[in-house]
Amino acid sequence: MTAFVSALLLASSALAADHKQLRVPILVYHRFDPTASGPTTITTRDFESHLNYLAENGYRVIRLRELVDFLLGHAPAPPPRSVVMTVDDGHRSVYTEMLPLVQKARIPVTLFIYPSAISHASYALTWTQLRELNASGLVDVQSHTYWHPNFKIERRRLDPRKYQEFVTFQLTQSKLTLERMLGCRVDLLAWPFGIFDDELIQMAAHSGYVAAFTIERREVRESDSIMALPRFLIEDSMDRKAFNRMLQDALDEKR
Repeated sequence: MTAFVSALLLASSALAADHKQLRVPILVYHRFDPTASGPTTITTRDFESHLNYLAENGYRVIRLRELVDFLLGHAPAPPPRSVVMTVDDGHRSVYTEMLPLVQKARIPVTLFIYPSAISHASYALTWTQLRELNASGLVDVQSHTYWHPNFKIERRRLDPRKYQEFVTFQLTQSKLTLERMLGCRVDLLAWPFGIFDDELIQMAAHSGYVAAFTIERREVRESDSIMALPRFLIEDSMDRKAFNRMLQDALDEKR
């Protein structure tokens, strides 16, 4: 392992001694619809209520990059009551339902995209829509691998050499495609299904990713691994009351 990769994997392991332990909830959404139709689909009305709740209760939605830069030691700590908003997969409702609301609220969002679906799958965004999202100034497009595989299944299915080739393709092809098609810097990764291990972390770091994200349901702390940062999965049952309770629990400094 190179010195760079070793430093990257250990970047967030030490706590800062001169300020209180940071806690930042990262939220992860998937789909938006006027009427929820699945566990990862939230109603447009509930999503708007989340945005209103954040604005009305003193939360600051920061860019994911701002949090990552702090954890890497490149930026000051985010302010208290910071929250990060992310969306996985690239469903077309990100453009039709989410974008108007985040533009109105001026909320920054990070999209984790698997490019194989873009302009191909019937449910997915088109490249034209994704370019518009990327050009909005509010949306940062990052990687969710190339076609969202289950790495546990692929490890069982493939011999070790083929498995490493498969993982390398998923990590690098997504990054290269998004950078080529959108002209953006792609170095953040959301693990498909939240699946990761030490080997996958090392391969992601070697592929040029500086931070990666799971779906472990808790807030980010400075002691977390930069390559396995937790996020709160927002599901269809997450109304305003449940949203409020989740954030209060995440930022409870007595825990």
